[in-house]
Amino acid sequence: PHVVADFRGVPAPRLTDPEALERPVTGAARAAGAQVLSAHFHHFGAGAGVTGVVMLSESHISIHSWPEHQFAALDIFMCGAARPELALDFLRAALSPESVQVTTVARG
Repeated sequence: PHVVADFRGVPAPRLTDPEALERPVTGAARAAGAQVLSAHFHHFGAGAGVTGVVMLSESHISIHSWPEHQFAALDIFMCGAARPELALDFLRAALSPESVQVTTVARG
């Protein structure tokens, strides 16, 4: 499945540090039973957001953050035995959003 999630009301400091975001996103992948191949996280400057992607054997997880809006957009796409809902739960616990909107798309 392909899970798209909007996290609103995330504390801004959790959305500005690429290294601090890489840890929970790779942790979410492992919690879902996925194999991490590589990760790349890019910071757009002081007070700005982060774009990150974790490449998986099973596909990918990406995150785009806008700390000024306390918002993060997540894309969790996995195949095989990996369970994207576990990755979503892990990220919800790590980022503490006030609200989450989730759309699940059946692929393949």
